[in-house]
Amino acid sequence: MNEEVKTTNFIHDIIDADLASGKHVEVVTRFPPEPNGYLHIGHAKAIHLDFGTAEKYGGRCHLRMDDTNPEAEDEEYVKAIQEDIRWLGYDWGRHLYWASDYFDTMYEYAIRLIKKGKAYVCELGKEEFKDYRGIPTEPGKEPPGRGRSIEENLALFEKMKNGGFEDGACVLRARIDMASPNLHMRDPALYRIKRATHHNTGDKWCIYPMYDFAHCIEDSLEGVTHSMCTMEFEVHRPLYDWILEELDVFRSHQYEFSKLNLTYVVLSKRRLLQLVNEGLVGGWDDPRMPTLCGMRRRGFTPEAIKKLCTIVGCTKYEGITEIEQFESIVRDDLNEASLRAMAVLDPLKVVIENYPDNLVEEFEVPNHPQKEELGTRKVPFGRELWIERDDYMDDAPSKFKGFTIGREVRLRGAYLATCNSVERDAGGNVVGLRCTYDPETKGGSAPDGRKVRSTIHWVSARHAVDAEIRLYDRLYTVENPLGDKEKEFKDFLNPDSLKVATGKLEPMLANVEPGTRFQFERVGYFCADLDHTPAKPLFNRTLTLRGTKA
Repeated sequence: MNEEVKTTNFIHDIIDADLASGKHVEVVTRFPPEPNGYLHIGHAKAIHLDFGTAEKYGGRCHLRMDDTNPEAEDEEYVKAIQEDIRWLGYDWGRHLYWASDYFDTMYEYAIRLIKKGKAYVCELGKEEFKDYRGIPTEPGKEPPGRGRSIEENLALFEKMKNGGFEDGACVLRARIDMASPNLHMRDPALYRIKRATHHNTGDKWCIYPMYDFAHCIEDSLEGVTHSMCTMEFEVHRPLYDWILEELDVFRSHQYEFSKLNLTYVVLSKRRLLQLVNEGLVGGWDDPRMPTLCGMRRRGFTPEAIKKLCTIVGCTKYEGITEIEQFESIVRDDLNEASLRAMAVLDPLKVVIENYPDNLVEEFEVPNHPQKEELGTRKVPFGRELWIERDDYMDDAPSKFKGFTIGREVRLRGAYLATCNSVERDAGGNVVGLRCTYDPETKGGSAPDGRKVRSTIHWVSARHAVDAEIRLYDRLYTVENPLGDKEKEFKDFLNPDSLKVATGKLEPMLANVEPGTRFQFERVGYFCADLDHTPAKPLFNRTLTLRGTKA
């Protein structure tokens, strides 16, 4: 059993008690996304909890598309949601459901409430009803029509269903308590009129259930035993219970837990959509986005995301996790799993003057320094090399790890070489190094035992592959982009969140599959982009090698 499935929390304590008492014999959970956007890192916590709980107890987790708002839903989102959940390592098997599967039943349940005198048709608009609803410390007023007869309400609701009213002309409300301290219990709306073609039911309906009405019924019909939601739904739970009790159906139970929040991240679906629609990012899967598809494209691993969810845990206390902690988890995972490669992002030419002009050697280097089972690869070496520009410094101090005039440096896995002179342009900038190598140091070690402190990576100029390297950084410049009431969250967008470089890569990197992750030695962690091809290599920086406080 996976480590993340072994974990316990207050909901698991409740489940343990329910199973011990015989209240339930099987644990049934559900993950109920609305197909109106892409999943993000916050959803990952709910997915991890819903599917992980079912896995822990040998139960089942349903994937249910809560498609009660046809105007905002799209098949694109449905496919993306399923892909993201599978990427995280979870599967719902045959248990894929839709809220729209139950529209006929929900309509019959609404009629049942009307017949019990527990629902009525209200002609007040949304804003008008707020005046009647009042405030928590004062009772509301009885809306017009609340005292209509059951027969009148049945006729009006039938007229709503048959298209006899304009959109927004009326709603079906629960008749509960206009003096309740919980505003959600002051006659909440159950059905509204919305003429919109539904992706599953077409134009069959012009009335659609409200989420609060649909959600608990869906749970009940599916036999969900433990329905887990984030904390904002806690005030909705009395309505959840009221509906199931009045309908006298299977009593699912709702439990609430705190959301996952990260510094330097905005998870509002509305604001993410704004970034996409305004062209401020390259789309939902832009590697700077906190969407799961964006993180996948950037090179984050599902294992790291699930580990973060496990560490954050399941509590009722709202908190915020530092992005540095998440990045550290990702680095640890990438360090273990990523193959190594050599790539130069800011190239500086090196000419080894005493190396034969037409000679090409191949050096065998490990794919991972600590994992022999990952094998080795052959890297070509020639007279001209590319190295990182910042691996040379004029008059460098002794602690500097690169070339300076007269210093011997190890070219990783190849030879020891010494810089003898530099070439400069008209502005005095270094544009090339002239070096010599010691032929007796093949493999990078000296037979006489002399010590060389510096080791740098390199790429053969003759064999180098040119690649577009996208250097991604945090999307925002402040920890809480929503924390300043005087400014928009967009005011804190990081202008340096994406820089593009043309790198020089060892040749095998041209032919890797999109999505393959690497540690470019001494540079950072990178992932072959979805658009990567041998003809047009493209890599995204996942993270730098070391964490930095923004």
